[in-house]
Amino acid sequence: MNRRRLLREFWKQRSLQSFTLIGMAFVFIFAYLPMFGILIAFKDYNISSGIAGIFTSKWAGLKFFLEFINDYRFGNIVYNTLIMSFSKLVFMFPLPILLALILNEVKNRPIKRIVQTASYLPYFISWVIVLGFCQIFFTQTGVVNTVLLKLGFTSKAIPFLTSSKLFLPLVISSASWKETGWWAIVFLAAIAGVDPSLYEAAEIDGAGRLQRIWHITLPGIRTTITIVLILALGNMLGGGLGGSNFEQAYLLGNPANNGASEIIQTYVIRVGLSDGRFSYAAAAGLLQSVISVILVFTSNFVSRRVSGDGLF
Repeated sequence: MNRRRLLREFWKQRSLQSFTLIGMAFVFIFAYLPMFGILIAFKDYNISSGIAGIFTSKWAGLKFFLEFINDYRFGNIVYNTLIMSFSKLVFMFPLPILLALILNEVKNRPIKRIVQTASYLPYFISWVIVLGFCQIFFTQTGVVNTVLLKLGFTSKAIPFLTSSKLFLPLVISSASWKETGWWAIVFLAAIAGVDPSLYEAAEIDGAGRLQRIWHITLPGIRTTITIVLILALGNMLGGGLGGSNFEQAYLLGNPANNGASEIIQTYVIRVGLSDGRFSYAAAAGLLQSVISVILVFTSNFVSRRVSGDGLF
């Protein structure tokens, strides 16, 4: 009886359920089926053997993991990945919260909408286009250097795009410009769920604007902040709230700043596609994924212990 009722309800909602089934099929085909490819990280795989080689190649155990760890570039690559990911997390995680708090305090609706729209529109711009902007503004003959030279702030052009020392600030600033407005929407939605009567009561009691933000708004969105932080930590090596580490490192990286721009993802692409070492590249990529999973569970455990909030 329950099964018949379930099928009847499903049929009534068939138009809506079809969207769900299409989404599930998409995730299964493009996210779960390719996971069989992880096997090549533990095998001596050759591309000439095709898909069947994933299952028929000889087992290599942890050979390629150990080879990656013992590679002389391992330390520098891991350091670049961690410092880039950690810096983006530290600098970018507070920015969307701060922007959301500021926008929430703006009472002029037209101005609020204009600022909000202008802040999240860059999110929809491809990183390839962002690289084009960087080349227009930050090359040695670009807008920024031209202005600095004419104003006398520097005697020679600053190599923004080719300096290893300036690579990280460029990555953080471009990611902040592109991603902050989008994530601020998440926190604005959370702020909208805070009970307005709390603000009214606090205002009657004489609480100032900053006091209301500190004692009502921030505690009211604590759960959202915790969940976003856990997700950001889990994807920290991939970019977290700051977009894709790979796209930034791949597009902004060049032989001149390679010492700072070479990260695990770009290294995997280079040794996997350029050198044809698919098993080795898969092992390096899988090692990063394992670290990300550990970060998710660790951050969730700590959050549960400290604040009682978490994903699971």
